[in-house]
Amino acid sequence: MKKSGASQNQSGSELISKRIAALGDWRGDTLSRMRKLIKEAVPDVVEEWRWRGTPVWSHSGIICTGESYKKVVKLTFAKGASLKDPAHLFNSSLEGNVRRAIDIHEGEQVGESAFKALVCQAVALNSSGKSKPSKKAKS
Repeated sequence: MKKSGASQNQSGSELISKRIAALGDWRGDTLSRMRKLIKEAVPDVVEEWRWRGTPVWSHSGIICTGESYKKVVKLTFAKGASLKDPAHLFNSSLEGNVRRAIDIHEGEQVGESAFKALVCQAVALNSSGKSKPSKKAKS
């Protein structure tokens, strides 16, 4: 079976670590910090390398991706529109029916407990097999 776009000799985790090191600036620090929070929230998370170099965290389906751009680190939750976000972490891709994203700019911090709660909700949603947003999730 093919390893989700990872090279044959390197795991997704190794490739994500290399990406973080290669960034070498605030974006690498931010991606590393968010990766740590994901692993704390879901210790058995699966790290993958997909779509020509996108870090992906999965558990019974995709939780989120972690892209790095010149001015932002973007964490896109595959089923974010179905998640409750009382801390209003989602600040990007708000118009869609499925995905939601958190854009983190240099110097910004994301609330750790609120972020971990989103990650845990995403895992619970993936495990439930539901794919449509609930009316309660719009808060």
